[in-house]
Amino acid sequence: MTQVLHTPPPTPVTAEDDLAALAARYGLSVSGARPSLPEYVRQLWARRHFITAFATAKLTAQYAQAKLGQIWQVMTPLLNAAVYYFIFGVLLGTKKHVPDYIPFLVTGVFIWTFTQSSIMAGTRAISGNLGLVRALHFPRAALPISFAIQQLQQLLFSMAALVVILLCFGIPVSASWLLVVPALVLQFTFNTGVALVMARMGAKTPDIAQLMPFLLRTWMYVSGVMWSITKLTKGDHLPHWVTVALETNPAAVYIDLMRYALIKSFHSSQLPPHVWAAATGWALVAGVGGFIYFWKAEETYGRG
Repeated sequence: MTQVLHTPPPTPVTAEDDLAALAARYGLSVSGARPSLPEYVRQLWARRHFITAFATAKLTAQYAQAKLGQIWQVMTPLLNAAVYYFIFGVLLGTKKHVPDYIPFLVTGVFIWTFTQSSIMAGTRAISGNLGLVRALHFPRAALPISFAIQQLQQLLFSMAALVVILLCFGIPVSASWLLVVPALVLQFTFNTGVALVMARMGAKTPDIAQLMPFLLRTWMYVSGVMWSITKLTKGDHLPHWVTVALETNPAAVYIDLMRYALIKSFHSSQLPPHVWAAATGWALVAGVGGFIYFWKAEETYGRG
């Protein structure tokens, strides 16, 4: 009796296997492959000078064609504040119920503009710079981060005008102004995280950039930019969940912190409960979560 041994047929070697072996032999890797998270952070840090230089160049070029140039960095939020003052302060009578209403309003507009502009710029960070993304190899998070830095630079430039307005309306310089620094650090971290999220979403669906102005305008109206959340939520006429949502709204939290730091008549009783914990929590959730969310799609940016 003859025993027949059946051996499986050899697995065919494909061209892809040959290419993979050849790449491994010479230490080649996939172009644009996503690095590990620690390595990604290291690459970003190595390009920190590029990120800040890119932000400064964008800021300088933003109003290069306008005759007033960089003055528009201050004029734009001031003109917005003037419009809101006429509509909300004069026509709707909001200024009667808010002490130091003009400093209250201008501070809110400047701080809100920082968040709004960072998110809008982040939404277009990848889709609006495809030529740069496809031409050069660098961590793509550098773009939304640089746009957030650009908006921070613009805010710092505008803060000089804000200080002048505060002094003109009798707001004295006090030690509480030092709280501006940690408040801005937390807000910048939050803005950058949201900008990273929107950059990934905008890279996949560019039409989101057309929708964002409507969403941001709605967000602004519920963030207490032109009116006092404390006055609105006083009493039991609103459902509890609405009160909590208004008070923990991240934009409102950062605006209220800045008002508390700068305006003497804005007391701690007007701040939401655990305001610094809320500000830190929003910054960590948005900053860390947004960074990881953006990093996970690193290989997809600029393709398609």
